[in-house]
Amino acid sequence: MTRHRGFALLGALVGVVALVCGAIIAGYGLLENGLSTASGTASGPGTGRGSPADGSRDARTQGRTPVGRAAPASADAWTGTWAAAPAGAEPSAPIGHPGRSIRNVVHTSIGGTSVRITLSNLYSPSALLIGRASVAVGQGSRGSQGVQGRLGSRGGASSAEAVAGTMRQLTFGRGPAVTLPPGGQITSDPVPLRVPYGGDLLVTLYTPTPSGPVTYHPHALQTSYLATGDRTQDLDGAAYTEPTTVWRYLTAVDVLNREARGAIVTFGDSITDGLRSSQDANRRWPDILAARLRDQHIGVLNEGISGNRVLWDAAGHGNGASGVARFRRDVLGRAGVKTVVIDLGINDILRSGETDPARITAGLTELTRQAQARGVRVIGSTLTPFGAHRGYNAVTESVRDQVNEEIRSGRVFDDVVDFDRALRDPYAPDRLRPVYDSGDGLHPSDAGYRAMGRYLDLQALDDKAPAQL
Repeated sequence: MTRHRGFALLGALVGVVALVCGAIIAGYGLLENGLSTASGTASGPGTGRGSPADGSRDARTQGRTPVGRAAPASADAWTGTWAAAPAGAEPSAPIGHPGRSIRNVVHTSIGGTSVRITLSNLYSPSALLIGRASVAVGQGSRGSQGVQGRLGSRGGASSAEAVAGTMRQLTFGRGPAVTLPPGGQITSDPVPLRVPYGGDLLVTLYTPTPSGPVTYHPHALQTSYLATGDRTQDLDGAAYTEPTTVWRYLTAVDVLNREARGAIVTFGDSITDGLRSSQDANRRWPDILAARLRDQHIGVLNEGISGNRVLWDAAGHGNGASGVARFRRDVLGRAGVKTVVIDLGINDILRSGETDPARITAGLTELTRQAQARGVRVIGSTLTPFGAHRGYNAVTESVRDQVNEEIRSGRVFDDVVDFDRALRDPYAPDRLRPVYDSGDGLHPSDAGYRAMGRYLDLQALDDKAPAQL
């Protein structure tokens, strides 16, 4: 072989190696861009970016973890186990809770081997500094256990005390602190933790400095706690001397679970929120549904907001943005969602004075359109009776009846669950059955919520509807 031919052969080999390396790098770049786009990162409205706590790290690197898709979860996908929709700004905390630790107590639907959380600063015009955060299994999870320990606690008194050996510090982009911009949210880095089915988690946030108003969920029906100073790593609850009945900043908890088959989101108003059910007992109708689905490894996420409406924004009163406006964030943005159950519209009639049933059903149809565009199945509920409520009259009842007629026609949702039929008094169909009435003529009792949670056909939740792509 001549020297000239040898150099030519060497040059060809170098060119092949360069092409192969370029393809590998390009493929890695596509993967990296895909993960960055799908991840939960600190972001403000319209910017897609936020400021890290120390100002040295681009916010796109923070909380970079893949989110769940509409399909059932797999071994490498996240599934929601708990959620609460941000409803407004806490009126009694205009500068937040500076120098305090907030221990949110939440109840899981399914368990897993790793966990991550999502925080929101949606309703604040100011940046929020989270100085430190942690997650642990709560002592409330030491209740009676089901097969292989899956069922966990069946409800009871809440506790600020953590189970020994379960405390985990949370990080955001590998840093212990993070700043959420006004209107922004962030997802933490995942941490390994054996999360129980149907158990309590303690998610603790330390806010060292003043901020704007607290983004919160006012009707938690679960006792959480406040402490002075950074008590994020405390196992015992001695420092948590101030009980509270709201959730602050925390909007989602996701788990990794090899057996998980995705999540169902329940989307509605106070009846989905569980208003007037027993405190610290997990007796909302989504809780009853979650208990039925645990053996199927399906998460249930409660995105109800008391006072919420299909068409009208009521966040200024702590009742959340309209259903049409918040659906993308609170339903389609949740990890592993495959089905949504919608029970919304009563407050449009009772609080907003909507007298045109076609406007309400048009809004509900729009929710279905948004879900179908993402391959998410929609089950919609008829509006339940309120004949003994102070807002009842011939006009409001007529609107409810016409909305229900359209829902039952099958033209609004993929499938229908008839909660009206499940709860109404057979002798006075415009009223709740007395045993199902909490006493105000509108909200169900514990027995009523239990009837709702059991009335849903589990097969209907799993049926496949063609996505309108």
